[in-house]
Amino acid sequence: MKRFDTFALAIAIIFALAMSFTPHVFAANLIQGGPLADDVLLEDPDPNGDDLRDDRSGNDSWITLWYGPDGNYENNGGFAASAPIDLISEGSGGELTQESLSTIDGLLMTQDIDMEWGDDNGGTRAWTVFELDPTDGNHMNRDGPADNVDTYVIAVLDAPSAMTSVMSPAHDDYAQIWINGDKWYNNSRWTGAAQTVLHDVEVELQKGVNVLLYRCGESGGSAYLNLHFDDATNDAVTILPEAGMDAGSFFDAVAASVDVEAKGKLATTWADIKRK
Repeated sequence: MKRFDTFALAIAIIFALAMSFTPHVFAANLIQGGPLADDVLLEDPDPNGDDLRDDRSGNDSWITLWYGPDGNYENNGGFAASAPIDLISEGSGGELTQESLSTIDGLLMTQDIDMEWGDDNGGTRAWTVFELDPTDGNHMNRDGPADNVDTYVIAVLDAPSAMTSVMSPAHDDYAQIWINGDKWYNNSRWTGAAQTVLHDVEVELQKGVNVLLYRCGESGGSAYLNLHFDDATNDAVTILPEAGMDAGSFFDAVAASVDVEAKGKLATTWADIKRK
């Protein structure tokens, strides 16, 4: 009996040690099984309560550089009203959609298509590389109105092989994330702070270029969108844009990252766009 108790205690200690070394990225509620099906594209995760909030302010891998419109969509009527509306389709006259923008072909088209959102909603928005400070709870402002705005940002992940990855979004208020044409995350609930997450999300990355589109709609109060990936992903992938890049060098880096089977198509498409 004594031997059994000692053995059981040893197992319990090993288990406790193993749990203590579990990557911090899985501390919040893990969403699996994506991308989202068509009938739940605008549904919040379940559960989705305050008790899931996990402070990640000690994480040093928050993405800081993004590519996107050089200003926000303004006067959105509040995030609940704007969230179901594809503002990318609206701004491009239907040439782009939120889904297509999260693909390499759609991303390339931004070299030739500005967002025409009209004078009441921010006007014409060109595309640029910009920085968002992950510690700033109001960085969605971007020198414009602080309330009733939608912000779109894009990051490109160059993966050495197909892999399962975990992304962790922080947002205020309504966040939607697409990767490679599929929607992986939808949540109308703010996460509580600029570096606090409610959910980790398991996603699938393909070998080579993966285009991630992150949208956040804001009504009032704090306004932020942040994202980090798990350590294994950060060690394996290159995330673009990088420091010192403008829109031109960003696209040069994207072109260099495209898988060899697609390089010909990318080079032809990009050359056509640059000639216009």
